[in-house]
Amino acid sequence: MADVSLDAQGAVQGSISGGIRQAAHDRAKADAQDWISGIEQSNLTPRYYLTIALLVLQEMFEFYDFFLVGYLVSVLAPGWHLTYGQSAVMLLSSGVGAIAGSLAGGLLADRVGRKKMIWGGGLIFSLGAAGCALIPDGAWILFSILRFVVGFGSIAAVTAQNPLVVEMTPTRYRTFVSSMMVAPVALGTMFAAMISASLLPVIGWRGVAATGAMPIVTSLLFALIAPESVRWLLSRGRNADARREAAKLLGVAEASITLPNAVAPIRKPGSLSELFQDQQRFWWVVVIWTGISTGTYGVILWGPTILSQLLKITAHEAAHYFVYASVASIIGRVLFSVLPLYIGRRRAALVGTFLSVLVMLAIFAFYREFIAGWSVFALLVIFGAAFYSGSFSNMSPYVVEVFPVSLGARAFGLAQAANGVGKILGPVCLALIAGSNDVVSPKATADAIAPAFLFLAACEFAALIAIFAYRREPHGKPMEIG
Repeated sequence: MADVSLDAQGAVQGSISGGIRQAAHDRAKADAQDWISGIEQSNLTPRYYLTIALLVLQEMFEFYDFFLVGYLVSVLAPGWHLTYGQSAVMLLSSGVGAIAGSLAGGLLADRVGRKKMIWGGGLIFSLGAAGCALIPDGAWILFSILRFVVGFGSIAAVTAQNPLVVEMTPTRYRTFVSSMMVAPVALGTMFAAMISASLLPVIGWRGVAATGAMPIVTSLLFALIAPESVRWLLSRGRNADARREAAKLLGVAEASITLPNAVAPIRKPGSLSELFQDQQRFWWVVVIWTGISTGTYGVILWGPTILSQLLKITAHEAAHYFVYASVASIIGRVLFSVLPLYIGRRRAALVGTFLSVLVMLAIFAFYREFIAGWSVFALLVIFGAAFYSGSFSNMSPYVVEVFPVSLGARAFGLAQAANGVGKILGPVCLALIAGSNDVVSPKATADAIAPAFLFLAACEFAALIAIFAYRREPHGKPMEIG
């Protein structure tokens, strides 16, 4: 490709007919894809691997802090004499914040870039998490407000993290890398269970809550090291910046890389309403992510409380069981990182969601039973984590890949908004079924299990239908830029 000046790119004389203008625009997009394909042939560099590592660490901390609240509430609810309604507000406040953060983060990530949104959101959520350790006893409203900040910041960062990984990874590696990087994230849920089980009796709930400040370090390192998405820069018409970031990512001199031909700059920032123009994909995202997140978070957030009261054990003893569930989740995420390489994104999503439905129905039917002294409820939660949690490693990049780069963050923001709805519905469904004015008690929790898990199974089934109805398969195909 010959060098071209940035000023000359996309220039079309006003007298040229509409058909010729469209043809020029199509050629520019094709040239951009050719340039990206040439860049992708290079080997992966240390900067690429370090960026992926920092993203994995930050997402791991986000998961850690989000699921940590389930263990904190299981301690604070009886100590602060909270009702189901108050406990549910503490659990779901981060979900409400996640809805706002996902929509705002997705919009901003498409406007100002992936990198700024990632490290900025990371700082917001870690400061909110640390603040929870400083509140006075009984201040459940202040706790809920800070959890809103945590949810807003963490998901604002997530809306840019997945698009960045998908966009910066060569197509030949994209399906595996973008899925596999989500697998270690499940370590966050395992660490939340381990630290709760081992440190809650030692340093108390305040000490455990203070560990949420750890992502401050990864956010600052990311701001210093990570490159911006070359594909996003091209979609914004920032061709010279795309060349500079490509040189940075490849570890070569900028002058050695030809300035790309690319689509003309977008004059006006996009809006969220652009997603609704394609209603098939819009509702596909909403139904899938609302369904699978309601099922997942309904189990994980209320699981410690249900198990501790069902088995008459303490909160930190119940946390030991969820260490095993976290291990199963990691195994599942590895499985659903490899499976799409052989059967594609869509079929892997169908497998994971179908098995999740079966697990929810089994809990509904057999949660009171014991096998060789083990609670069937606990065993099914552990086994099911490989599917209802593990399949997220396939679903997260799946959403980004079926949209063009110019809409990628907003599309994933929409997914995370639906995910936030699921974070609310999961804990709220149990509170409503049990009665939101009841003080937490073993009887109320046990009576709520069967109808709650029937509801969660129905949510997973709705997601299964949506996945079956939309037949686009992105595995192994280059992403659209504009």
